[in-house]
Amino acid sequence: MPPPRLGLDVFSLRSQGLSAIELLEFCADRGVGVVHFSEPRLLGAAGAAALRDVRVCAQELGIALEAGMLSIAGGATIFNTAAGPAEVQLAQAIDLAAALGSPIVRCVVGTFRDRAQTGGPGDIDARVGEAIAAIGAVRTRALDAGLKIAVENHAGDLQSRELKALVEEAGTDLVGVCLDAGNAFWAMEDALAALETLAPYVLTSHTRDTAVRATESGAEVAWTRMGEGNIGIDAYLDRFRALCPGKPVMLEVIIMPAPRQLPYRDPQFRAGYPRMSAEDFQRFVDRVEHAPPAALPSGVVDPAAELANVEASLRWTEQYLRR
Repeated sequence: MPPPRLGLDVFSLRSQGLSAIELLEFCADRGVGVVHFSEPRLLGAAGAAALRDVRVCAQELGIALEAGMLSIAGGATIFNTAAGPAEVQLAQAIDLAAALGSPIVRCVVGTFRDRAQTGGPGDIDARVGEAIAAIGAVRTRALDAGLKIAVENHAGDLQSRELKALVEEAGTDLVGVCLDAGNAFWAMEDALAALETLAPYVLTSHTRDTAVRATESGAEVAWTRMGEGNIGIDAYLDRFRALCPGKPVMLEVIIMPAPRQLPYRDPQFRAGYPRMSAEDFQRFVDRVEHAPPAALPSGVVDPAAELANVEASLRWTEQYLRR
C-alpha cells in the first residue's frame, strides 16, 4: 500500500505572518502534498483574483487544497454572529472551496463549553440540531458544486458516536468527518476508538500526538509534537492507513499553554457525556492509566517555538509514513 499523502493544516503556522502563497511554498519545500486552510482568514485576501492565484500556485507546486470554516451552529460559544447566519457562512465557505478546487468544506459544531459539564453549561443536542439545519439549507448548493462537508470532532464538542449520528442524519451523500486525533482525548475518548467508529465517514483528518496522565480527579491531556506523546500515535497511524486508504494524514500542530483537565471522577463532569458507554469510558481510562510516562508540554509558545514544533512534527511523520 502506498504511503498516505502528508498534509498540513496551516493553522499550525498562524503566528508566522505568512501569506497564502508563502504557506504553499513552505509546504512544498517540506514535501507536504495537501494544504488545509481550515479557516477563510488563513487565506488572507479572499477575492476571486486572490483565490485564483492560490489555486494556480498550488497546481504548479503539485499541492492539493482543502478549505474550511469554524462553527455552523448558531448557538455555539465560538459561532461568529457578526458574519451572519450559519447557512450564509456555510454557503460562502462552499463558494470559496469551489474557487480553490477543494473537494471538502471542513466545519465544526462548537467546543467542550457547549456541553452540559463542569465549566460548560451548554446544550450539545441543540447545537447539533442547528448544525444539521445549516447543512440542510445548503444541500443543493454543495451537491451542485461537487463538494462534501467534513464536520470535525472539535475541541471536545462531540464524541465519535455523536458525530456519527450527526453525519447519518444530515446524509452521508453530502456529509462526512474531519477526524481529529487530539480532539478525541478532549472529549474523554481514546483516539483509536474514535477512528474505528468514524473511519467509514472520514474525508480528511487533523492528526496530532497527545500526552495523557492520570490525576487525583481523573486525567489531564496535552497535545505534543508528533512522536513525543504517549497514546500510541504510531499504532494510530497504522490503523488510519488501513481503515482510511487514500485519505491524507493532515497534521495540525498545536501546543497549548496548559493541559486540559478531565475530572471524570466528578459526577457533574461525567453527566456531560450521557451517551458514553461503559466500554468506551473504560477504554479511555485504560489508555490514561496504562500510558507510559511522558512530559506534558505547557507554557506560552512563541512564533519560533511554533515553527520548530511544526518542522519537527513534519519530519517525524514523513519518516514514519515512509518507513
